[in-house]
Amino acid sequence: MIFKSIFLIFLLFSSINAKEPYVDKPTLDRIGKKYKMFAKKRFFYQQKTLDSVADSSDMEKLKTVNEFYNGVKYSSDIKVYKKKDYWATPYEFLGKDKGDCEDYVIAKYFALKYLGVDTKKLFFTYVRSTKFKAPHMVLTYFKTPKSEPLVLDNYNRRIFPASKRKDLIPIYNFNGDSLYKASKSGTGKKLKQNKSHKKWDELQINIKKRKI
Repeated sequence: MIFKSIFLIFLLFSSINAKEPYVDKPTLDRIGKKYKMFAKKRFFYQQKTLDSVADSSDMEKLKTVNEFYNGVKYSSDIKVYKKKDYWATPYEFLGKDKGDCEDYVIAKYFALKYLGVDTKKLFFTYVRSTKFKAPHMVLTYFKTPKSEPLVLDNYNRRIFPASKRKDLIPIYNFNGDSLYKASKSGTGKKLKQNKSHKKWDELQINIKKRKI
């Protein structure tokens, strides 16, 4: 009887301390119905991947998350959503298994947030790619506000310090709080006109709705 009571207490505390899954079961069931079993398996593998680095350093989390989502196929918003510029939720991105640069950044950002990486260190960074002669977005990680950022990119799958990415010209950074004029050596100068980012606001709403 004593052993049984101890075992029940252990189960209770285990369930309290267990980390919630990245995608809850009702959303996962909806994903399975809409995108079928192969998509649902991708979400199971996503959870397994995130769990594998739950207790690791920020650097290990960055590497694992970057590698996982870079396995998704690139496709333009026009082809996938019939829209010129659409920011997909992480559910849509992995469910469809395709997306453009913003979608990679969004998926990586929220996965790292789930893993406990301080979001004050993570920035959506607009750049210009000299290789493709086009605007582009990457996720950047700043160990401190004055640190040289690390670049997580779907073009170049390895993580490099910004100074090593000569093909990218930084334009500006933003996170949930502020807009900054970008620099390669730090978060940059905070812009005086700090308006909310419309696409970010729309994305937040869609994520709260668990849009798939």
